[in-house]
Order: sequence, then structure tokens, then C-alpha cells
Amino acid sequence: MTLYEILKKLEIPYEELSHKRAFTVKEIKSLHLDIKGQGCKNLFLKDKKNSYYLVILPEDKKADFKKLKTLTTKNLFFASPEELKSILNLEQGNVTPMGLMFDKNKKVVVLLDEELKGQTVLVHPNVNNKTISLSTDDLIRFIEYTNHTYLWMKNDI
Repeated sequence: MTLYEILKKLEIPYEELSHKRAFTVKEIKSLHLDIKGQGCKNLFLKDKKNSYYLVILPEDKKADFKKLKTLTTKNLFFASPEELKSILNLEQGNVTPMGLMFDKNKKVVVLLDEELKGQTVLVHPNVNNKTISLSTDDLIRFIEYTNHTYLWMKNDI
């Protein structure tokens, strides 16, 4: 099933905009896209025991790794491009929560910044030459549909 088929099945409304490929938050911001929503920074992290975490933050916020450690009780660092590809079927510069649809073994826990609650968010639809806009509530419905665990986190930087 494709991402768009899942969104249709879940009756999740979204807007989509095609654009030049963007590999970083800085690149996507420079495009000045005409689509409403809060841009997101997505970090694919792991710990020494190979537990994986997808951290979703507002685009201008930095991750507080000390607070993340209290949530996970483990030191976190960036997962390798090979792990990103094998688990979420994504390339570097394409990290998005929509890749959870490929994590059949449910290895990834999603950590969402509380500032995103009640927002409309912007994410890639598994490719970095498009952006989709959807509500955080609908993003949660998608995460639940993929049977992934998620937690809201305070990240006060």
C-alpha cells in the first residue's frame, strides 16, 4: 500500500506541494514554499542497544539530548544511513514520520515535541521533492495506524 493509499484509507486530508529537492531544514526554508504549516525537523536516533527513535521537533528548535536521555534512559546518537534505509526505507535528507510505514518490525519509537500539539505540520511524503501539510492529530492517527509507540516530550530550549 502506498502512502497516499494509507492517507485515503484513514481519510486524512492533506495539501501537497512539489518543489526542488531539499535535504535540510535550511534548504527547505530557503525555498519559501507556499504551503501552510509548521516545518518539522526529524532526527533518526539510536542507542547502544539498537533501540531507535524518531524525534520530531519544530524546524527551528534544537534537540535537548539530556532531556531525550531522561525519556529513553539511554544515550542517543544518530543512526547510520544504512540503518535509516533498512528500517524506514529512507535516504539521508528524507527523514520523515511517513517512513514508519516501512518499519514492519516496529523498531522505532516516535518522540514528538509538545509544541506541535494542535498544529498543522509539514513533512516529506517519503521523498524530499514534495511537502505535505496535515494536522498533528492526523499525523498521530497515521503513527497509530503503523502500530508505533509515540510519546509527547517537553523540549524547552
